[in-house]
Amino acid sequence: MSDSVVLSLAEADSLAREVLEAWGLAPDHAAAVAATMVAGERDGCTSHGLYRLLVATASVEKGVVNPAAVPEVSEPAPALVRVDGKGGFAQLPFSKGLPLLVEKAKAKGIAAMALNNSVHFAALWPEVEALAAEGLVALAFTPNHAWVAPAGGTKPVFGTNPLAFAWPRPGREPFVFDFATTVIARGDIELHRRAGKPVPEDWGYDAQGNPTTDAKSVLDGAMRTFGGHKGSALAAMIELIAGPLIGDMTSAQSIAVDAGRGGSPLGGELIIAIDPAGFLGDRVDEYLAHGETMFAAIEGQGARLPGTRRLAARRESLAKGLAIPAAFHAEILDLLQKGKDHVPNPPQGSRAGSNGAGDGSGGH
Repeated sequence: MSDSVVLSLAEADSLAREVLEAWGLAPDHAAAVAATMVAGERDGCTSHGLYRLLVATASVEKGVVNPAAVPEVSEPAPALVRVDGKGGFAQLPFSKGLPLLVEKAKAKGIAAMALNNSVHFAALWPEVEALAAEGLVALAFTPNHAWVAPAGGTKPVFGTNPLAFAWPRPGREPFVFDFATTVIARGDIELHRRAGKPVPEDWGYDAQGNPTTDAKSVLDGAMRTFGGHKGSALAAMIELIAGPLIGDMTSAQSIAVDAGRGGSPLGGELIIAIDPAGFLGDRVDEYLAHGETMFAAIEGQGARLPGTRRLAARRESLAKGLAIPAAFHAEILDLLQKGKDHVPNPPQGSRAGSNGAGDGSGGH
């Protein structure tokens, strides 16, 4: 018997949608969420791939996400977009606000979009990559739950607080990176826990503030920021610009609203889009070429550009399909059947009846 099941990207997308709809997600939400999961699996980011079906369906099972939320788009200022997610997953609010964000960025040179009251459990790179496909430079930031200790401390204050950046490259895939401000993504610690594998001692602390190699102890205690005080400062910045600045929660507030249910984070995200032509006019091609010179200088000495492995995995997946461990594929099919048998719980909690999702695993 084979240890893996190979699915085409279309088959994986169809399966993910079927599972999500079986658990009660409205079709437009299911499509947006499935697309993000399949993109993660396609690009070799398994901690943000189909594994997230377990997170999303647990959100519905616990009644901590609004599976049929209708996002509301508004324009608080000429260069700003706001989307109230109404307690649903963040993918659909992003897609609803994207066309207006692109339009404003190209008209004004720079624009920003706030996603409010949305449940976050996925990577940010698909969002900035979508903006780079429109020829825009993009940044995205989001806090989540207070799982992370500041440098010099051992008690959680920050979320994993990821940031993502995309730079358009003429005739090829954009330069994209996306990373948490922690030593490692929380999803990777969860995968270690599921596999019964120890984690490096520098990944986090147990609930008593002691270094530990036990994955569950880190999940129950506090993760560490990368780069000591530098990662801690970036995490604090993201708390501010994607929380209070846009009228949303800090990571400490988000986890307090969760009230111990183990849901994914509910809160805000800030996305900034810049049109190079706003600064450069008809000299855009000339200055984008300067960027290509920099990329060549990096790769010319054998160094790797961030995102290179992800793009290589994408090309392989497009050619060969997605190889899913057979045991995990069986788990997905079992999840599908449980969804068909599931009696929905009404969303509970604050802010349009939603708060958090999943097994506590945030986007990063």
